[in-house]
Order: sequence, then structure tokens, then C-alpha cells
Amino acid sequence: MPFEFKQLGIPGVILIKPKVFEDERGFFMESYKKEDFEKAGIKGEFIQDNHSKSQYGVLRGLHFQKEPYAQAKIVRCVRGEIYDVAVDLRKNSPTFGKYVSVNLSEENKYQLYVPRYFAHGFLVLSDVAEVIYKVDNVYAPEYEGGLIWNDPDVAISWPNDNPILSPKDRELPTLRELIEKDKPQDFTRLTQTFS
Repeated sequence: MPFEFKQLGIPGVILIKPKVFEDERGFFMESYKKEDFEKAGIKGEFIQDNHSKSQYGVLRGLHFQKEPYAQAKIVRCVRGEIYDVAVDLRKNSPTFGKYVSVNLSEENKYQLYVPRYFAHGFLVLSDVAEVIYKVDNVYAPEYEGGLIWNDPDVAISWPNDNPILSPKDRELPTLRELIEKDKPQDFTRLTQTFS
């Protein structure tokens, strides 16, 4: 199999390590193979690829989409290095409000599978980083949500405590505010257990 799949500290979040064939000419690797990914529990149809470029210190996130436009993602860094984070928003999950983090880089070529009902974000550690990610649902701005990067209850250990944020990301709510703001039935739908 051209991939190693490693379950991280939160069930459903999977680190993907591709098999890389390198020689003096460069390298070759498979970055996605539906059959292998499905055997590892990564199911669904990925319908869109996105590509971002960011400078050192930029933090994008933490973002998610509500039903019916919730998205799962497969994230990889093809240039530079990022600190990638997924926060569990599944209300009935024993790890609700907890996070996992990994470094993704052009050197290690790792990918992170982030299931639906997780907030996701990353911080750029290199001078420049380019990130490509697959999603299994379309972007719907009216169903977009977010979680503030420095929420004290989530307590993410970011490697930079003064990141560059978009105006929108500076105004995102805390997890407590998110729960209080949303109608209970909507938040339950947002955080239903992923299967």
C-alpha cells in the first residue's frame, strides 16, 4: 500500500504518510487513492481542491461549515511548513472541544484528514507556505462558522502567539460563545457524531 494511515488522539482524525520514491531526478508519490483511503476509514466523495499561499506568521482559521454544507478535508502543504490544527466540535464526543495538531511540510509530505464537524486552521511556520486541500462538499458562505484561534478553553499551543489574522478571523467567537449563540437544535446538527 502506498500510504500509512495513523489515527491521532481524536478518533476520526487521520495522519496520512505517503510512500515517496526519490532518486537524483526528484520524487514520485501518490497523494490520493480512493480505494486505499476508504479502507482506512476516509470515505466520501471529494469534489473540490483548494490552494492557498500565505506568508510566515499567517494563521488561517479556525473554520468549519454547518449542515447541510459541512465539509471533510484532506490537507497537505506542498511548499514550506505549517502547524495544522483540528478541533472536535462533535457535541456528544468525549473529545468535544479538544484538538490535535501536526506539522505538515513539503519535506515530510504528510497529509491530515479532518472529518466533518471539526474546526480547522493552520499557522505558517516557513517564509511562505502553499497548502492544497480536498473537500467533500461545496463552500457555502451563509453556512460558514468559526472558532477564535486563541480560545482559552481549547488552549491550542500555537508556536506563534502573535499571528497575522484576517479581519474576519479576528472576530470569531469562543467555543462558549458559539454554543450560547446558536440555537440548540442547530448546534446539535452541527456537532452530530461523525460516522
